[in-house]
Amino acid sequence: MEIKRFIGGILEANGYVLSDSDTGDAWIIDPGYRPKVFIQYVKRQELNPLGILLTHHHSDHTGAADQVRRALDCPVYIHRADADRYGEWVDVLLEGGEGLSLGEERFSVLHTPGHTRGSVCFMFRKSKACFTGDTVFNVDLGRTDLEDGSEEEMRESILQVADRWAGDITIYPGHGDSCTMKTVRRINSEFIDIVAKARR
Repeated sequence: MEIKRFIGGILEANGYVLSDSDTGDAWIIDPGYRPKVFIQYVKRQELNPLGILLTHHHSDHTGAADQVRRALDCPVYIHRADADRYGEWVDVLLEGGEGLSLGEERFSVLHTPGHTRGSVCFMFRKSKACFTGDTVFNVDLGRTDLEDGSEEEMRESILQVADRWAGDITIYPGHGDSCTMKTVRRINSEFIDIVAKARR
């Protein structure tokens, strides 16, 4: 799997294009800004876009999705709990637990509410990569004080989902740089605090 990151906007949000070198198939994750860079990259690399995956509904991750969708003629996927504000240009509603494919690799949709009710992560176990949106960053966790955030749901998502990831899984977050879960467990104070309190 090849991973191309694009950074855009005042919040420096990460968007990604994931591609398979054998088939040319690709998925786009969180095109929040600069639709032309996603469109031009996919066309220049002669990729076959399978769809646009949104980790949650905030505009810094979804802002360019409809333009990319129309230009590349591919469907948009978002969790059902985050879909109500986007109406006609959301094509596939996720529940969590789905299995999707990129080339020969299957990957999983993991429902991780907390930052929003419908936040999800995309786990590629064979490639040891997880695209975490605004759930887990390298040094902290996503905010829970916005409209539909929940500190309790974030705690449960960390304990029941993220803390089960092996140390050699690399996270690719919605902001900031990637790192391994081994590093998260060493430098992410919010993650460390939640796990430590649960073990007392």
